[in-house]
Amino acid sequence: MTIFPPDPNLEALRLELSRLRAARGWTYDQLAERSGLARRTLIEIEQGRTVGSLGTWHAIAHALGTPLGDILGLMCQGHAPPLPPTP
Repeated sequence: MTIFPPDPNLEALRLELSRLRAARGWTYDQLAERSGLARRTLIEIEQGRTVGSLGTWHAIAHALGTPLGDILGLMCQGHAPPLPPTP
């Protein structure tokens, strides 16, 4: 039997980006400059029109000074923890 994981909570991920950017008082332009990403990419991620690649999130995390795992871990928000592997 195949057990599929729950869908990722992309809304939590998007909201965290918005929260972290706002907490620093940064505009999209400032985050774009610090991350090396296009302003448009950041807007589309924050507004939920795209998810972004792992490389994109890596650049965002570094620009914000936040561990990548802390940001990506939010995709599991609201999910039951994974079951331990069966022997």
